[in-house]
Amino acid sequence: MTMKHGLLPEDRPQDHGAVREASTVASLLDVLGDATRLAILRHLHGGEHRVVELTEHLGLAQSTVSQHLAILRSAGLISSHSHGRANVSRIENPEAIEQVLAAAESLAAIISGDGASRSREPQ
Repeated sequence: MTMKHGLLPEDRPQDHGAVREASTVASLLDVLGDATRLAILRHLHGGEHRVVELTEHLGLAQSTVSQHLAILRSAGLISSHSHGRANVSRIENPEAIEQVLAAAESLAAIISGDGASRSREPQ
């Protein structure tokens, strides 16, 4: 069996389903891979917020926050509705978002060395 790049056998059958699935996950991780969007999700985890509250909390322009909210909305992570003249956003599945953010923070701590001792502790 020959190896390509020393990692995978060349004659391994292609799994297009796995690539499609990985592409879907990669798209989601791309959305989550922005510090501003992560900060918005963290803020929304506490409950619904108006755009003006998010701009004040993050110290960003309304147009910037609105652009990031649109990306999160299009990914299905948040929803928005009008409340009077204000646009209010909320997380669609707070428990799942919390799990993803906690896992990402845990992995970041391990990679940076901050969580190395914790990762070796018995569960």
